[in-house]
Amino acid sequence: MLVVDDSAFMRRLVSEVIASDPAFTVCGTARDGLDALRQVHRLDPDLVTLDVTMPELDGIAVLGYIMSETPRPVIILSAADAAGGDLALRALELGAVEFVRKPSGAISLDLTAVREQLLHALHTAGSANPTAVHALARPAVAPGGRRVSHDAPHRLVAIAASTGGPRALAELLPALPVGRGTAVVIVQHMPVGFSGSLADRLDRMSAMRVVEAEHDMPLRADHAYVAPGGMHLVVEQGGSAVDRVLRLTSEPPRWGVRPAADLLFASVAATFGPAAVGVVLTGMGRDAAEGLRLIREAGGRAVVQDDASAVVPGMPRAARALAGADAVLPLTEIAGAITRYLDVGALVSAPA
Repeated sequence: MLVVDDSAFMRRLVSEVIASDPAFTVCGTARDGLDALRQVHRLDPDLVTLDVTMPELDGIAVLGYIMSETPRPVIILSAADAAGGDLALRALELGAVEFVRKPSGAISLDLTAVREQLLHALHTAGSANPTAVHALARPAVAPGGRRVSHDAPHRLVAIAASTGGPRALAELLPALPVGRGTAVVIVQHMPVGFSGSLADRLDRMSAMRVVEAEHDMPLRADHAYVAPGGMHLVVEQGGSAVDRVLRLTSEPPRWGVRPAADLLFASVAATFGPAAVGVVLTGMGRDAAEGLRLIREAGGRAVVQDDASAVVPGMPRAARALAGADAVLPLTEIAGAITRYLDVGALVSAPA
């Protein structure tokens, strides 16, 4: 494993954390981007931990080279500020497997505070599908002056994603159409503080409006809502037959994660029934499998990403095993399937 960071102290701390797990061995370190490229060629590491902000050549440029020339799993170590969050998300779009948020404040150099998070990310990266971890070209920015509906939606798309999800969402969301009376709700497993940046990035590249979900926010057609990190997101009946609202809860994690897609999907099955489409994308674990089963039992449709295009196929496999699917497709074909189901699917209620 290669450790890349411009801070000598951070390189030492990261190396010590990695060395504490007998499954990993640090084969070398690099002090900046150019040094990282030299070491990748010289050492050919199985995994790379990569800082984002570095002199000479930043982590985004290094990652772009690695994923285009010599692909391998890369873990991003990102600062917690807004700019660092945006860079980390761009790195995930380019093919990084996972990111770990560096501690901030008085413990900015105490990486032991995130030891478990880092080791979990490394084990996840070790099971990643190298053929699916490839660079995603920067998506086109959504055209200015877009018009979105403010009506209550009559159909809902619920999406679950984990490892590899930000990249998958950056490809899927811009391909979804507007004007079909549909809203989108998203659970992406990620640390507190990054979901807002994810929503902003998706908003800039999508025809629909993408926002971070807030408590008591009404659902609107042509809008997508990203669950905030650290909070569960559910859909509940509003004050009229067509109104639905978003609720945030802090109940315990499900499957070790919060937000959990199972809770969201269960609420979607109860409120939208046959007018719902559940989508399970790349990720580790089994979150969303039970919820997808409930959506199908309520008459909704299920779309699952195939193993070949998933960075980590654990969530899609678990969903197929428990719930089955109406379609199992590569990432590039999922938006088309969702659109077809929306065009022929049921309405939650007739328009007023």
